[in-house]
Amino acid sequence: MTAPVFVVDRLDRVGPEFVLDGPEGRHAVSVKRLRPGEDVVLTDGRGRWAEGVVKAAEGKDRLVVTELSVHEEPPAGPRITVVQALPKGDRGELAVETMTEVGVDAIVPWQASRCITQWKGERGLKALGKWRATAREAGKQSRRVRFPEVADAATTKQVAALLAGADFAAVLHESGDARLATADLPAEGEIVLVVGPEGGVSPEELALFAEAGARPYVLGPTVLRTSTAGTAAAALLLGRTGRWS
Repeated sequence: MTAPVFVVDRLDRVGPEFVLDGPEGRHAVSVKRLRPGEDVVLTDGRGRWAEGVVKAAEGKDRLVVTELSVHEEPPAGPRITVVQALPKGDRGELAVETMTEVGVDAIVPWQASRCITQWKGERGLKALGKWRATAREAGKQSRRVRFPEVADAATTKQVAALLAGADFAAVLHESGDARLATADLPAEGEIVLVVGPEGGVSPEELALFAEAGARPYVLGPTVLRTSTAGTAAAALLLGRTGRWS
């Protein structure tokens, strides 16, 4: 089994020893119950990470790590961004969790016209915070050292602008006459994929996205929920682009 991952603020000035404390130290000592001699990975979540060995576990929230070896993981290509319409209930966190686990690079919450859920004011900020916390925890669990970026909630016009700048832009929609499994994908650059809400992408949104260069595609013969479609599509794209090779 690979070593557990813990998040730190920065790794640019690491000495011969590193003290992991606070919530991450508590998780390492009191939850994971790590002991001297066990391997750990420390990361800033932005691609910089260090392998190390536990030297001591002190108290309930202090882990001393030594034998540190610092590395840098470059961004993978092509970069995959999923625009995720806001699902009902906690299905948004489920979508973020599983997309993080498979390897999505960025997630953009989208307030589509047919979304039942509305992110407004304090409630919206709280929901966005949950998505970002979910991405962080899922990144640790899946042993990633470069966590996905979770952007601020986007309007339909902002999504269209994002699609216009992509090297490959797609909307998952049952009206598509082509399958994502056979699409001509770029070897580098930016792939942007739109996942609609439970009520579907509206004709007006589809038209705006088409003007931006995004074609509708289908995944397969079945219709997936909005909280699972992005993960399934991302896994397909990661396999086809060679990022899972």
